[in-house]
Amino acid sequence: QVQLVESGGGLVQPGGSLRLSCAASGGTFSSYAMGWFRQAPGKEREFVGAINWSGTKTDYADSVKGRFTISRDNAKNTLYLQMNSLKPEDTAVYYCAGEINYSDRLRTDVYGMDYWGKGTLVTVSS
Repeated sequence: QVQLVESGGGLVQPGGSLRLSCAASGGTFSSYAMGWFRQAPGKEREFVGAINWSGTKTDYADSVKGRFTISRDNAKNTLYLQMNSLKPEDTAVYYCAGEINYSDRLRTDVYGMDYWGKGTLVTVSS
C-alpha cells in the first residue's frame, strides 16, 4: 500500500523557518500530483500548496504565497515544503497528500486526494 510519512515539524518562533518533508513508498511517486494541506484546532483542513508530478507547475493558498515553497525530488520519492516568515496563524498539523493521474495536472482539492500522510505538527509561538 502507498504510504506517505511527514517529518520536520516542530516549535519555531514567529518569523522563523521550517522545512517539511514527505517520504513516499509503496507506489509510483512520479505519477502523483502532490500537495500540502493543514488543519488547525477547531478548523477544517485546508489547502496550502500543490505541485504536479513533473514539478513544472505549482499553486499556493493566498495565505502562504510568497512565504512557502513546495518542491519535489522524484528520484528520492520525497515532497518538501519550505516555510519562511512563519506566523502564529500557521500553527497546524500539516499533511502531505497525493493523487494518481496521467495528465501531469495540479490537484488542490482537499476532497480529491487519493493518499494521505498522518501529519506533522508545526507550532509557531514566541
